[in-house]
Amino acid sequence: MSNSTIAVLLFALGGFLIGGVYATWKSVKFMAVVLGIGAVLAIGGAIAWLA
Repeated sequence: MSNSTIAVLLFALGGFLIGGVYATWKSVKFMAVVLGIGAVLAIGGAIAWLA
């Protein structure tokens, strides 16, 4: 796998987790925060991977 492919997959994972944050925010705020932290880590990892 090339470096750009891994970065795109990490960005996709971050987007998926952000969708989970949006879906769970009203019902289970703790899980939404955990998903948000995961999203930030995935997007940060993608940015670091490209650098």
